[in-house]
Amino acid sequence: MLEDTKTVARRSFLLGALSMALAACSTTSPSAVPSVARRPMGVPSEEELAARYAAIEDGGHQLPAVPFREIDSKFYRQRVLNTTGEPAGTVVVDTGSKFLYVVEPGGTAMRYGVGLGRAGFAWEGEGVIQWRQKWPRWKPPAEMIARQPELAKFSVENGGQEPGPNNALGARALYIFQNGEDTLYRLHGTREWNSIGKSVSSGCVRLVNQDVIDLYTRVPSKARIVVRT
Repeated sequence: MLEDTKTVARRSFLLGALSMALAACSTTSPSAVPSVARRPMGVPSEEELAARYAAIEDGGHQLPAVPFREIDSKFYRQRVLNTTGEPAGTVVVDTGSKFLYVVEPGGTAMRYGVGLGRAGFAWEGEGVIQWRQKWPRWKPPAEMIARQPELAKFSVENGGQEPGPNNALGARALYIFQNGEDTLYRLHGTREWNSIGKSVSSGCVRLVNQDVIDLYTRVPSKARIVVRT
């Protein structure tokens, strides 16, 4: 009887130790799951898209809804795996695919569809987002006015174009500098949703206003930006 009691006690001890080991494994396993697995990825649901691109009031201005169903779904704002090779905090514009990425920690990036400048006007390289502005004034440079004289009314001397939904820079503008100099290249909003995924504007990167408002919250001043062809 004594031997049986010792055997039972030993088995109980071993089972208890095994249970503790399994408990320890189950406790630590969630931390081994990559953070990307806990973030919503890919194209949002229809309901989310409707809310994301709905008409909104911002800064005293009314922005109309974006007819997102008429835009290729790959250009919807969505979280994707970071394939840019750049570290977290970097903004990457891939002009070939018409995508803009904000690289996040943990291997993901928020991706936006963009419209780009016509051939011969695009800028590429690496710079810094030196300045950001809500509802900016648009002041076309002299070179643009020389090509399009009708824009003279919006010149620096005339005070630029009033902020608002019809402004060429839309709801937000992020200004790119290189080596301390203004490149005259901007990330900005537009009401022309049908220009997303195309090359139509004079040299800048345009996003629908609802997307540029979101972008503004994710990109701090002095962020590094890389524009690739």
